[in-house]
Amino acid sequence: MEQQFRNIIPPFGLIDLLDVLIVAFVLYKLYGLIKDTRAVTLLKGLLVILVAALISNWMHLNALYWLLGKTLTVVAVALPVVFQPELRRALEHIGRGRLFSKSKRLNEEEMQLLFQDLAKSAILLAKTKTGALIVVERDTGLNDYVESGIRIDGVVSSELLLNCFVPNTPLHDGALIIRGNRVVAAGCLLPLTERSGLDKELGTRHRAALGLSEQSDAIVVVVSEETGLISLALGGRLERGFDYASLQSRLEELFASKAQGLSDYINRRNDR
Repeated sequence: MEQQFRNIIPPFGLIDLLDVLIVAFVLYKLYGLIKDTRAVTLLKGLLVILVAALISNWMHLNALYWLLGKTLTVVAVALPVVFQPELRRALEHIGRGRLFSKSKRLNEEEMQLLFQDLAKSAILLAKTKTGALIVVERDTGLNDYVESGIRIDGVVSSELLLNCFVPNTPLHDGALIIRGNRVVAAGCLLPLTERSGLDKELGTRHRAALGLSEQSDAIVVVVSEETGLISLALGGRLERGFDYASLQSRLEELFASKAQGLSDYINRRNDR
């Protein structure tokens, strides 16, 4: 009996354990490369189809199993096309030796400095009616949009934010994206909202802010070039008319409620 058991399950030694750990570590790091993109949602959908196929096979639902099997075949062929940006980014990270880099979370002091610099910059831009579009990344990663702009990777400061929106410069018309306490890119292209019936005063910047907020949990600060008004977009909603104190307070409130999730926040806002 013992010999038969050994024949079924081969011996598992230290080399095998090391092999499993290396594979697990590499897969974990590869997931880290795509967790900040929309590819995660696609992978979840693929996982649902795969689980449904296994269940249908177990329950002998032959027609459903055949349909799901064909779907998985089509998806497997389409994967290189769908994940082309993520595959390219992964190869670039490996080439630059950044595959195993770690992300940094901000402490309370760093968060306060970020809010102060952001609010100060928005007020100064509003006084001169300089249009601006500033995105603060939260849980949903924005690497897809970062790739459309110019990499900066500089610590956030009011001086840096103001310089990125100097009129008639290459970065002026695009969006600036903040991750943590660093400006990762500027001049980025954002998706425009397809919602109809918006106020005619809302220009391309406001529509881009709404468009991104509909697709992610990012906070988008907009300074109007026509009126100098400061607005904030989140969850497909636009809040307008901020000053320095109210903008800083709003940012603190939003990050404080981050743990409760974006859906809870939107529900509270709709109930008011």
